[in-house]
Amino acid sequence: MFLAVSSAYPGKKKQYKPCKELVLYFHDILYNGQNAANATSAIVAAPEGANLTILAGQNHFGNIIVFDDPITLDNNLHSPPVGRAQGLYIYDNKNTFTSWLSFTFALNSTEHQGTISFIGADPILVKSRDISVVGGTGDFFMHRGIATIMTDSFEGDVYFRLRVDVKFYECW
Repeated sequence: MFLAVSSAYPGKKKQYKPCKELVLYFHDILYNGQNAANATSAIVAAPEGANLTILAGQNHFGNIIVFDDPITLDNNLHSPPVGRAQGLYIYDNKNTFTSWLSFTFALNSTEHQGTISFIGADPILVKSRDISVVGGTGDFFMHRGIATIMTDSFEGDVYFRLRVDVKFYECW
């Protein structure tokens, strides 16, 4: 009887503490047909009849963008990069401004060497959103956790900066 009653009142949930944390910024400059020298991303697929230098209407649905963006330790685009954010985002919803992300941080600095891989949905209009950290290499070998991303700045459809707070819960 005691066991039956005690299982009806579960104890506190286990609080997980990160084994490692990072805060990084990545800067995306979308190619718009006029900024080839500075662009770090480009539309590679668009809905039928759409332009590859202008994002589609209706929440950019159907656009696929690849990127190779600089990563910095602060929110200044002109700060020395500590690596590159490389991957893609897909605008995947007609009714809501949202995208799906798949990318890797390739870090090459005196403090960190290796990659961190991310994947997940990005409801862009939500101030703070989480995506999964699914693995890594080098200093981040087999690491897993959560990355909280926040849009730190944007200028129309051409530039945006994301703050990425990475919390690793499995560190090898």
